[in-house]
Amino acid sequence: MYEPATTRADKPILVIGGGITGMTAALEAAEAGCRVVLIEKSPYLGGRTASFHLYFPKLCPPVCGLEINLQRIKRNPRIQILTLAELERLEGLPGNYQATVKVSPRYVTEACTACNACAEVCPSKRADDFNAGFSKTKAVYLPFKWAFPLRYVIDRAACANGCRACVEACKYEAVNLGQQPERKTFSVAAAVVATGWEPYDASRIDNLGFGKYPNIVTNVTLERLAAPDGPTQGKIVRPSDGQPPKQIVFVQCAGSRDENHLPYCSSVCCAASFKQASYLRAQNPKAEITIFYIDIRMPGRLEEFYSKVVKEAGIRLIKGKVGRIEGEPCTDDLLITAEEILAGKKIIARAGLVVLATGIVPQTRGLPPGFAVDEFGFISGSEGDFYIAGCVKRPQDVAASVRDGTGAALGALQSVVRSVQSG
Repeated sequence: MYEPATTRADKPILVIGGGITGMTAALEAAEAGCRVVLIEKSPYLGGRTASFHLYFPKLCPPVCGLEINLQRIKRNPRIQILTLAELERLEGLPGNYQATVKVSPRYVTEACTACNACAEVCPSKRADDFNAGFSKTKAVYLPFKWAFPLRYVIDRAACANGCRACVEACKYEAVNLGQQPERKTFSVAAAVVATGWEPYDASRIDNLGFGKYPNIVTNVTLERLAAPDGPTQGKIVRPSDGQPPKQIVFVQCAGSRDENHLPYCSSVCCAASFKQASYLRAQNPKAEITIFYIDIRMPGRLEEFYSKVVKEAGIRLIKGKVGRIEGEPCTDDLLITAEEILAGKKIIARAGLVVLATGIVPQTRGLPPGFAVDEFGFISGSEGDFYIAGCVKRPQDVAASVRDGTGAALGALQSVVRSVQSG
């Protein structure tokens, strides 16, 4: 019978990635009695889920689920969290690995109370990557309102030369501009890889005009535009003039199922577009919404969600591939040339805003040797006690990623038991 590993002699589990999958794996392992080292390359936990406006199919905000997990993490002394941390090396044998982790400086210590005094006096600005670059923050910034750890971070590359305004403004002496990178070494029994995903670079799809015309955005960007804590306080507007769009076109499989870009289906793009269509109709019931698609893929429990959104949002569905998107200079409107397969003809549609449903690309940069990847770049297997979970393994939604994280934790727990028994 398994006895929870609670002694300091037992090796911890390393979890690489602090998104929803990695958080789940860390929590399940820690609550079963194992120590966990959770590393995340960004300054906060939550990953891309933290930037979503609403989940599908229930259309509830992700802050609820994330906050529950964060409260569990805060209460669990078995979890050691390192943000701004990346794995440099992972060497050894099953049950006995040496992990070397590089921790980049935050320049703000744990004495920070998030009072905002440092940001108020900071003279420099940077593009806000959390908001897809649609807004700016100061060089010293809080990643987002609900960030964990709730502590500011400084982008030194954006700082003015010689500036010490933040140091002088902080009465808690929490700003340390002299911080240096650290390297920490851990002896671990197993590792869970949950490094997540990144959106496909839409600028590589020449015919769709992304980056050339301001009113062409991606599904990731629209999610932030719809969020109350986003760059427009939740108002979905055209980037060119800040006005609500009256005609919106969604382009499905933007770069996906295309041998020149991503040859696979990312599985969640259809559901995401229908979810976002509901955002638009909630803000403007008279909005005209068109979705160009190759196939609608929303199986299982999402079929009911699909039917509900189509009925309530009044979406016009056109089966056909978009061949070209061009701008109309005098209005900043967009002209979409596409084939309408069922009618057997070419059509030109007009839109005030175009949303490209870009696909999921696995985030595997920086992982050590020993992981096998498939023809699409997803991790398909590994040697030893390494357990793969989430979108680095396959495209999937949040619910599936949580289940995957739980399964990976179980596998890692078994590795810990084996290491204890053999030790």
